Amino acid sequence: MNIGILISGRGSNMVALVDAVKSGEIPASEVAVVISDKADAAGLEKAKARGVETLIIQRERKIGTLVDTRVSARKTREEHDAEIIGELKKRGVELVCLAGYMRLLSPLFIQAFPNRIINIHPSLLPAYPGLDVHERVLAAGEKFSGCTVHFVDENLDSGDIILQREVEVKEGDTPETLSARIFEQEHKLYVDAVKQLISD
Repeated sequence: MNIGILISGRGSNMVALVDAVKSGEIPASEVAVVISDKADAAGLEKAKARGVETLIIQRERKIGTLVDTRVSARKTREEHDAEIIGELKKRGVELVCLAGYMRLLSPLFIQAFPNRIINIHPSLLPAYPGLDVHERVLAAGEKFSGCTVHFVDENLDSGDIILQREVEVKEGDTPETLSARIFEQEHKLYVDAVKQLISD
């Protein structure tokens, strides 16, 4: 299975997936490309170091040698997504993995890869979709949190759940300590979810 991974930042979940593909833990697969919407995403260098093709597809339109960030010069979400879709299709990508990709996908993107886009989210969905998850979990006094790999649909963090892993909320936890423990589980869970999809 040809896999495409979208990132916006450090790309640690991307690294977990790439390493699992290269080691054969995720069988019969190849990471065809890693695409970032941000030129300074740290994950790009990590992907290159592992021999994976990388692309930067930013939302801003380039005018001459300058990046003009005025609203009038920004691509629409559909225009931006169409560029990414084109590059994924060129490489025969069959499964799109979002790994810290910080933009909502347009309906155009969802329709281009129906039931072929997955994401990892740091809560036990459907609880706590969106941002500031750990702060909200602690404020609510929850005893457990965790992470979820799910299919991506046109609504925020609402697609069908593939796998979840529970993490205990400990007394004295801060958003940072809770996040760190969940983050450790994310890497394993994402690999397990992709293995399950491929075997299915």
